[in-house]
Amino acid sequence: MFRLRTLCAFSWREFQFRSFSCEPLIIQMNKCTDQEQIFDLIERNKETLSEKQVECAFNNLWQLQKQKTSLLKNVEYVGDHPQFLTLHNLTTNKIKLMNDDTLVNVLYITQQFAVKAHDPLIQALVTEAWKRMESRFDIKVLSTFSTCLADQRLYFSPLMGKIADIVNRNLETIQDLRSLCVLMVNISSLISQHFQEQLVNKTELLFDNMSSPEVDIAKRIVQFLQNVKFRYYPLLERCNKVFLDNMNHLDLDSVSKIFDGYQFLQFYSFEFVIVAKRRLTEMIPLFDNPASFVKLFVALGPVAGPEEKKQLKSTMLLISEELTSQQALAVVKAMEDMESRNSHLIKNYLKVSVIPSEISILVYAISMLPSPHLDEASVSRIEAVLPQCNLYGLNDFATSVLRWIQYDHMHMNSITGKQLKLLQKLDHYSHQRLQQSNNLDLLWEEVKSLKEDWFRESLVEETIAALHRLMDGMNCMNVSKIASFISRTNYLSTLLLDKIASVVIEQIEKIHPFSILAIILPFSILNYDPPQRNEFLGTCMQCLNSHLGTLDPVMLVFLGFSLATLEYFPENLLKTIFNIKFLARLDSQLEILPSSLRSRVQFRLMELNRAVRLECPEFQIPWFHEHFCQQHYNKDTGSMNGAQLQIYKMLAEVLGGINCVKASVLSPYYHTVDFECILDKRKKPLPYGSHNITLGKPPGMYWESNTQIVGSSLPPGAERIAFEFLDSKAFCRNVPHIKGKSAMKKRHLEILGYHVIQIPHFEWNSMALSKKDARLDYLREHIFGAGKS
Repeated sequence: MFRLRTLCAFSWREFQFRSFSCEPLIIQMNKCTDQEQIFDLIERNKETLSEKQVECAFNNLWQLQKQKTSLLKNVEYVGDHPQFLTLHNLTTNKIKLMNDDTLVNVLYITQQFAVKAHDPLIQALVTEAWKRMESRFDIKVLSTFSTCLADQRLYFSPLMGKIADIVNRNLETIQDLRSLCVLMVNISSLISQHFQEQLVNKTELLFDNMSSPEVDIAKRIVQFLQNVKFRYYPLLERCNKVFLDNMNHLDLDSVSKIFDGYQFLQFYSFEFVIVAKRRLTEMIPLFDNPASFVKLFVALGPVAGPEEKKQLKSTMLLISEELTSQQALAVVKAMEDMESRNSHLIKNYLKVSVIPSEISILVYAISMLPSPHLDEASVSRIEAVLPQCNLYGLNDFATSVLRWIQYDHMHMNSITGKQLKLLQKLDHYSHQRLQQSNNLDLLWEEVKSLKEDWFRESLVEETIAALHRLMDGMNCMNVSKIASFISRTNYLSTLLLDKIASVVIEQIEKIHPFSILAIILPFSILNYDPPQRNEFLGTCMQCLNSHLGTLDPVMLVFLGFSLATLEYFPENLLKTIFNIKFLARLDSQLEILPSSLRSRVQFRLMELNRAVRLECPEFQIPWFHEHFCQQHYNKDTGSMNGAQLQIYKMLAEVLGGINCVKASVLSPYYHTVDFECILDKRKKPLPYGSHNITLGKPPGMYWESNTQIVGSSLPPGAERIAFEFLDSKAFCRNVPHIKGKSAMKKRHLEILGYHVIQIPHFEWNSMALSKKDARLDYLREHIFGAGKS
C-alpha cells in the first residue's frame, strides 16, 4: 500500500512538472520574433518536447514565414536547418500522440517548408491521417488534409476519392462554407455532374446565410466553377458582388486569378473590369521583379488605356531577357490580346517550346507579325505535336498557316508544298478528332473558341454531324452553350434547333435568365421557328420576367432585338428597355465599353426602336433615333460591287433610262435600299430628278450617298419598288434560307409601302442567268410580271 501511494505521488509530481515546464516553453515560442530564436529553443529542449510543443514550433516557424515578402522568404533555408531536421525527427516519434487537428496541421506546415512527398515523415503523417479521417476528422480538418494531398498533386488518388465520398455522404450536415469550398476545389476532378449540382446548391444555400461572405470563399467558388467548367450565373453574380465590395483588399494574385476565372467561364462584369483596372494601375510602380510584373502585365494589359499600355510595354522590354519560357509565353498571349507583338520575344521561345499549347500560341503570334515566316525547324516542331492537339490547338495552327500562306502569296507570289502539306495534316487530324468524339460537353469545350475562317470552310459539316450524333446529351446545363455555338456556324439544322426548343420547354426551371439570349440567338439569326414556337418563346420570357430589372442592360438590348427579328414583341421587355431609368443605366455602361461594341449596342437599340415603331405602333413607343441616324448616314458612303453595278445598269435598261432608277436610297426610318423605282398605275416607270451616280464608275468606286428620306406621297395607284441584292451573308450556309435580319428588313419595307424584290446571289450568278438577255428577262418578270416588257 505504501509503495502504491509512493508511485502515485511520483506520477502526480511528474504530471505537475510536465504541465509546468510545457506552458512556459510554448509561451516562449509564441514570443519569438525570429526563426533562429525558435531553433535555439528546439535545441535546448529537444529531449523533452511534447507533441503540442512540436506543433507550436511548426506553427510559429510558418507564421514568421508568412509575414515576410516573397523576396525575403527562405523556405529552403528553414527546411535545411539542423534544428528543423531535429524537429522533423522528433515529429516522427510523436505522430501517434497527436490529436487530429495537430496531425494535419503539422503535415500542412511541413509541406510548406518544401519537404518532399516521398520523405518518411510526410508518408507517415499521410498514412496516419488516412487511418483516422473516416471516423474522426471534422470538416475543417478534412479540408486541410485535402489541401495537403492537392499540394502533392494527388487529385486523382484513391485517397482524394475517399474524401469526395465522405463529403458526398455528409453534405446535408455541413455548415462550414469556408471548409466546404476548399474541399470542392480539391475534389473537383473526381465528382459526377449530379454531385456537382448538389455542391453548387449547398454552396448557394450557405452563401445566402452568411452575413458578410469572405473574399477567400468567393475566390474558391469561382475556382471550383472554373475547374468543373460550369458557368453558374447565380453564384458568379454573388461572388462578383463580394469582389466589388472588397476591391481595395484584393492583391495582384487575387485580381489575376479572378480575371482568369471570368475569362474561362465567359462571365463578363463591366463593373469589375473598371474597378480592377483602377486597382491594377495603382500597382504598376510597385513591381519590378519579373514574376510579379508578368502577372500584372497579363492581368492589366488587355484592359489598360493607351498610357498604361505604354508604361507596361516599356518596363517589359527592360526585363524581357530575364523571363522564363512560361513567363514569356504569358506575355506573348497578353500582347496578342493587346493587339501588340514583340517578334524578338516570340522567336526566342518558339525554339525551346515542346508543349503543344505553347507552340500554338507562339506560332499564332508569329502569324500576326507584319512579315510572318516559319522556318523548317518551326514547321517540323508543329508537325510533331499535331497528334497531341485538340481541335482548339489544331484550329490555331490552321489559322496561323493560312495567314502565312496569304502573306507569301501576296508578297512572294508563291505557295510552298510544305504549307499545303501542313494544312492537309491539320485537316486530317481535325476530322479524325470530330469523328471520335463521344461526349457532347467535351466536344463543346473543344469547338467553343474555334476561329471562324478555317472552321467554316473545313469543319462545320463534320461538327454538325457530331452534334447530331450526340444531341441526346443536350440538357439544361449545356443547351445555351450549344445554341451559342450554332449561332456562329450560320448552319441551319432544324433537328438541333428543335431539340434546343424542346429542352428549354421541359427544363426551363433549371435554366438561368442569363442564358436566354444565347438560346434565342440561333433562332433569330437563322430565321427559324420551331414547331412549338409560341410555347418556346413564351417559356423563355417567363424565365426572364422576374429579372428584367436586374439583368445587364446591354444583354437586354440584344435580347429585345433578337426577339424582334423573330416578330416577337413581349410588352414587359419593351417597357423595361424603353424607359428613362433603363436608358440612363445603359448610357453609363456604354461609357466603359470598347468603341466597336459601344457602336454595335447603339445600332441594335436603334434597330429595336425602329422595329417596335413599325411592327407594334400600338405600344406608342416614340422614335428617338432621328439625330443618331442622320449622323450615321451622313458619314456613311456606299460602294457598289460588281453584281450591284450590273444590276443597276440592267435596271436602267429595263426601266427605260438611268433617270428611272435610284441607287442607295434611304427609306423612312433609315433602311438602306440598294435600288428603287416607281411604277404608275399602268406599270409604267416614273422618272426621278437628278442622280448621284453615273454608269461609268467601276466596281468599288464610292459615291456620295443619297440621304434624302423617300417618304413623299405617290400619284394615285403608283407603287414604290425596292430592289435588294442578297449576297451569301443573307442566307444560311447550307440551304437557301434567308436569315433573320434580311427577312426583317423585307417586312419593314413592305410596312412602309414598298413592293420588295429580293435578288439572291445564287440566282443572279446561276448558269440559267449567265447571259445578259436572261438577266434582263429575269428583272422584267420580277418588275412587271410574266410576259411583260
